[in-house]
Amino acid sequence: MDDRILIRPYTAGDADATIEIFLRSIREVSSKDYSPAQIEAWAKVEDPSLWAERRISRPAWIAEVDGRPAGFSDLTEDGCLDMMFVHPEFQSVGVATRLLRRVEEEAFKLGFRRIYTEASRTARPFFERKGFRVLTGQIVEKRGQGLENFLMEKVYT
Repeated sequence: MDDRILIRPYTAGDADATIEIFLRSIREVSSKDYSPAQIEAWAKVEDPSLWAERRISRPAWIAEVDGRPAGFSDLTEDGCLDMMFVHPEFQSVGVATRLLRRVEEEAFKLGFRRIYTEASRTARPFFERKGFRVLTGQIVEKRGQGLENFLMEKVYT
């Protein structure tokens, strides 16, 4: 499967696909780790134009499998892997691994020796397998609901 996964830069025309991936991933994958009320609070994009601006304003990538959007990720200017979501139909086939590899390549190019993320309960095991360590657990509020996530980092030597 790995050779069928294409990672390419995010473009302005990718906003709708990334929103769909984000919403479906939360509703169909993260729903096993969070309550229905938490999922309802988290799985919203209130301003699609602001969403698109955030993605285009930083290094961001789309993963495609056979030409279909399968996942996306981005990297902020301070080394935060801000978002990484994989479409439910493409879970466990290497999409997140390939996206992370691309994020790490960009981080090295920018001179980062550390990247960090705020991983959901769902994503924490993936990041741990990839060498990230938990710095702390935290509760973030989304529309009146507290959601547990984990501040994690990976340091490169």
